[in-house]
Amino acid sequence: MKILVINAGSSSLKYQLIDMDGEKMLCKGNCERIGLDGGIFTHKTADGRELHKDVDMPDHTAAFTQVKEALLDPEKGVIHSLDEVTAIGHRVVQGGAIFHQSCLVDDKVIADIESLIPLAPLHNGAHVQGIRACRNLFGEKVPEAVVFDTSFHATMPQKAYMYNVPYEYYEKYAVRRYGAHGTSHRYVSARCAQLMGKDLKDLKMITCHLGNGSSITAIDGGKVIDTSMGLTPLDGFMMGGRTGALDPSVVTFIMEKEGLSPAEMDQIMNKKSGLLGISGVSSDDRDVTAARNEGNPRAKLAHDILEYQISKFIGGYMVALGGCDAMVFTAGVGENQWHHRWEVGKYLEFLGVKLDEKLNQETVLGKEGKISTPDSKIEVYVIPTNEELVIARDTKELVEKL
Repeated sequence: MKILVINAGSSSLKYQLIDMDGEKMLCKGNCERIGLDGGIFTHKTADGRELHKDVDMPDHTAAFTQVKEALLDPEKGVIHSLDEVTAIGHRVVQGGAIFHQSCLVDDKVIADIESLIPLAPLHNGAHVQGIRACRNLFGEKVPEAVVFDTSFHATMPQKAYMYNVPYEYYEKYAVRRYGAHGTSHRYVSARCAQLMGKDLKDLKMITCHLGNGSSITAIDGGKVIDTSMGLTPLDGFMMGGRTGALDPSVVTFIMEKEGLSPAEMDQIMNKKSGLLGISGVSSDDRDVTAARNEGNPRAKLAHDILEYQISKFIGGYMVALGGCDAMVFTAGVGENQWHHRWEVGKYLEFLGVKLDEKLNQETVLGKEGKISTPDSKIEVYVIPTNEELVIARDTKELVEKL
């Protein structure tokens, strides 16, 4: 069974083709900077063949076209025909109150995912594009599954997921905290327990998924007790183009002063804020880092805010957990921008966190490992996330029941 996993983010589309006989990755790739100038497409096979293109991808449908061409490429591809793909698994950010577990795709599922776009405006629309593109390409005879990022967070207690608005809005509209990146948090927490040689059920852990979209999750005994993203992926702390949490009156104040509609304000908070809004440079942290290194004061300020806010969330979740055995950094920024990990570590020194400077700087570009010192009271790891493997496993399980 060969399963194609599509993992669409707000400005990226990662994919893997996985042979489930031994869970062997046949190839993987990444469409970066979707919707931005300077698009980058990379494709790499398990035996080391690589394809790199600088190509603008205005939307996720265009990105998926690049994926298809790479899979079938005479020199760099890994299949001769699309018929070799047994099933397709999609990551979906928001399942809302409709979806509590992974499921197979049909017309109603697509419509329900589309109905949840207001809760994840940068993602669910892209997921629907990907699902429809797959159906057009492979036909409905190839089963497709959807795996929801919100599912892993279903264990949150009510005190963590309720908002301080009239209870009737929870009853009428299911307004509550749902979280996101659950597939990533699920994978890295289990993998961290393996690396520690301990049972996940015995650990208190904080996992930090830091990318263009970011979230931090408190996990006690393998169960989520709190997470930073909320009703939508806009909540939490500073991200690439998103505000994270802020005083709600900031929203109404700016709307009144600027004469903005709700839709216009939504665009500002989701796409024009965060690293981009503060630095004035980019929503991509690599661009902001380059600007900071060149002495750009607003780029430095953006990083100062980001590291401060990450550290506050971690500290708060240590209180919620009643202690912490391990921390994990993952996703594009968490795995590769070692300077952020170092600054966060400095904030947490008073709690006994000690990072090994050399290990921290070396553990990038797909490397996995412990970056804390032997005498650190909390073990700190960098673990490249593998949401694709989790999605492939869920897809295989669903398809085998057909």
